[in-house]
Amino acid sequence: MTGTETVLGAPVERREGREKVTGTARYAAEFDAPGRAQAWPVPAAVARGRVTGVDTAPALALPGVLAVLTHENTPRLGDPDDPTLSLLQSPHVPHRGWFVGLVVAETLEAARAGAAAVRVTYEAENHDVTLTASHPEAYVPESANGGFPAVSGHGDPDGAFASSATRVDVEYRIPPLHNHPMEPHTSTAWWEGDRVTVHSSSQGTSAVRTELARLFELPEDRITVRSEHVGGGFGSKGTPRPDVVLAVMAARETGRPVTVALPRRYLPAVIGHRAPTLHRLRLGADADGRLTSLVHEVTTHTSRVKEFVEQAAVPARVMYAAPALRTLHRVTPLDVPTPSWMRAPGECPGMYALESAVDELAVALGMDPVELRIRNEPDTEPDSGKPFSSRHLVECLREGARRFGWEDRDPRPGAGSAGPLLAGTGVAAATYPVMVSPCAATARALPDGGFLVRVNATDIGTGARTVCSQIAADALGVPLDRVRIDVADSGIGFAPMAGGSSGTASWGWAVHEACVRLTGRLAEHSGPLPDEGIAADADTSGTADAESPFARHAFGAHFAEVTVDTVTGEVRVTRLLGVFAAGRILNARTARSQFIGGLTMGLGMALTEDSTVDPAFGDFAESDLASYHVPAHADVASVEAHWLDEDDTHLNPMGSKGIGEIGIVGSAAAVGNAVHHATGIRFRELPLTPDRVLTGLLEHGHPAGMLGT
Repeated sequence: MTGTETVLGAPVERREGREKVTGTARYAAEFDAPGRAQAWPVPAAVARGRVTGVDTAPALALPGVLAVLTHENTPRLGDPDDPTLSLLQSPHVPHRGWFVGLVVAETLEAARAGAAAVRVTYEAENHDVTLTASHPEAYVPESANGGFPAVSGHGDPDGAFASSATRVDVEYRIPPLHNHPMEPHTSTAWWEGDRVTVHSSSQGTSAVRTELARLFELPEDRITVRSEHVGGGFGSKGTPRPDVVLAVMAARETGRPVTVALPRRYLPAVIGHRAPTLHRLRLGADADGRLTSLVHEVTTHTSRVKEFVEQAAVPARVMYAAPALRTLHRVTPLDVPTPSWMRAPGECPGMYALESAVDELAVALGMDPVELRIRNEPDTEPDSGKPFSSRHLVECLREGARRFGWEDRDPRPGAGSAGPLLAGTGVAAATYPVMVSPCAATARALPDGGFLVRVNATDIGTGARTVCSQIAADALGVPLDRVRIDVADSGIGFAPMAGGSSGTASWGWAVHEACVRLTGRLAEHSGPLPDEGIAADADTSGTADAESPFARHAFGAHFAEVTVDTVTGEVRVTRLLGVFAAGRILNARTARSQFIGGLTMGLGMALTEDSTVDPAFGDFAESDLASYHVPAHADVASVEAHWLDEDDTHLNPMGSKGIGEIGIVGSAAAVGNAVHHATGIRFRELPLTPDRVLTGLLEHGHPAGMLGT
C-alpha cells in the first residue's frame, strides 16, 4: 500500500512476515557468538523443604560441562522487585520445580546430561497444595492484581437477594491454566567488561533492564536488552523470568556468551500460571428480569514466595446494572509455584463464571439470554459511577445475534438434536478495560525522503511493527513505504510491555506525538535536510497516564454452536462468532487474527485445557503439550470475528482500544452455555472433557448417554 488515505485501518501485511516464514527472523536462542555455551537448570525434587547437600562432581566429570552453579557458589544478587527471581541464593525450596542449580556446558546435550548428573539431597517439609473454598489460611488481601480493591460493592445485596422474585445461587470452578507459547522462555547473554547485552524472549525490554540493574547492581545504561522477535507470551513473558537472570549470571561466571532455553516441561513451575479460581455467584432478579442483586465471590491461590491474586470478580463491577452489588476476593497461600498473568487475567475466568450464571438466570426466568443482558444495561459504570467513554455492548449482542441466526433458536434443550448428537447454541458478553502507559518515541526525517521511527515496542506476534508504522505514516501524511521502524531495543527509550491490551495504545500514542512534532519542524524548515536529518521526540508521561473522567472499556459478544456426542461425551464446536466494539481498528488483518486467536484460546479453556496439582508430590501433573491439550484447527469448523465502527474521542490520538485479550473473555462461557442448551445439564467445572460430560449424561439418566456404558 502506497497511499495515505486508508493507511490506518487497512489490512496491511506484517512487515516481518517474510522473515518469519523464511526462517531469517532470529529469536533469542539464535544469536550465536564465538564460544557460546548452553545452560540447563536443575529443578527441585521436593514439594517444600531445603537443600542439604549438592554433589556436582558427577556433572563436572562429564565431557563439555563447564560449570555448575548452585546456592553454594553463586555470588549474591541484589534484592529483586520480584522474589521469584532470587535464584540460587538460598537452600530454601518453596515449591517443587524451583531451580536449585544450573549446569553450563559446551552444548545443549552436555548441559542436559550434566543437569541430570547433579546429585541434590533435601530435608523435606510438610506441604499443602490443595485449594478449597473453606481453607483455614484463606484471607481477604488488601488488593487484587492490578491494584483493584479486593472488596467492592453498594446497596444491600444479601437483603435484595433474599427478597428477589427469581434467584440463582451457583458455584463454578476453573482449574489452573498454563501459558504455552510456541517459543519457550529463552535468553542469550554476554558480558563485555562491565556491560551486558541480552537477547530475551520478553514482552518488554524496559522491565527486563530495570530488574537486571537491580539484581546485578549495575547502572541501567550498562545493560542492553533486545527482543527483536518473540514467539508468543500470553502474559507469561510480561516481566522478567528465570531464564534471563540465569543467562546473565552464567555468562558472568563463565566469561562466555550463554543461552538458557527453559525446557517446556519446566515452564508450569517457574514462569507463572493462571491460578485456579472458585466462584460463588448469587443473582437476584425481579419478574421483568432486571437484576436486583449481584454477588460475585472468588477464592484463589497464591504461592508463599509472592502474593498474586487473580482479580476475577472485577468484571462484575462493570457489566450490569444492579442496585445492590458485592464483589470479594479471597486468597490462600500454598506451596505452589507463583501464579502470574495469562491472557485477560481476571476478566477471562471472572466472565466465564458471571456469564454462565447470567445464562442460568435466563433459564430460570424463561427469558432469552440475549434479551436479559440487554435489559440490564447500565447507564454508567456500576462500580465507579463514571460515564462510559463508549459502550456498544447492546449493538454487539444484536449484530452477533443477526449474523449467528439467533432468532431461529429454539430455547428448549436439545431441540436441534439428531441421533446421538445433541446440538445447542450459547451466548456470552465480554469486556476488557482500556489501559495505557507512558512511552517515549523518536521520529526522524531523512535526506533520502524516508522516515525512521524508533519506539521500544515489543512485537510478540501481534503485528506491533506494522501497526506503529501505520500510525506514523498517518500522522506524517506520507505513504507507508516511506516509513522505517526500529523496535524492541532498551536503548531506544522507555516503553511499557506488550500486555494488558495496552501496547499499541501506549506505543502508538508516543509515535503519533513524535510524528506530529516532526511534521511541525519540517513545516518550519526550508532547503534540503542535513545529513543527519531532522528529528522530534515524544514522551507521553503525564498525558497517557492522566486520570480519565470516563470509564473506558472494550466490549464484545460471543456466540457458539456445539454438538455433544451422547455415546462418547465428546463436545464439538461447529461455530464460534464474535462481534466487538474496540474503538478504531488500526489494521483489519492483524486485528482479525487477534480476535480469532482469543476466541480459539477460549475454546481450549472450555474443552481441553486442564491442569491439576498433585497433592502428594506438589507439582502440576500436566506439564507438557502431550498432557496439556491446546486446541488445533480441527477443533472448530468455523471461527468468525467482526467489529463495529466505534468512534471514541476519549482514548488516545488514534481512537483505539486494546484487542489482544477481549477475544478470549466470553468464548468459554458461550461454549459452556451452548453445551447446556444441547444437553439440559449445567456443567460448572471446566474443562468439558468427554469423561466429565459423559458422566453428567449418565447421572441425569439421559437415554442416549446410556449407550456410552
